[in-house]
Amino acid sequence: MEPREVLRYPDWQKPYQDALIEVDEKKLLERLSVAEAAISKRLQALAAGADHHAERQAIHDALAFIRVLKRDTVSP
Repeated sequence: MEPREVLRYPDWQKPYQDALIEVDEKKLLERLSVAEAAISKRLQALAAGADHHAERQAIHDALAFIRVLKRDTVSP
């Protein structure tokens, strides 16, 4: 049995990872939207505090990659 990677921020990282492994283009766009919604919800929760620098950086990186995936996935 393979050990599973433990997610530091599972509330938004799980939907993000689900999007990253999706191969169906239509499902990918749907999963990216779900991931963005989870990230947005988490950012709202973090807005009140000044801490969480590492998580904010991870979110920034994830959002940048989501933008790339959307740009490269959406057919003209």
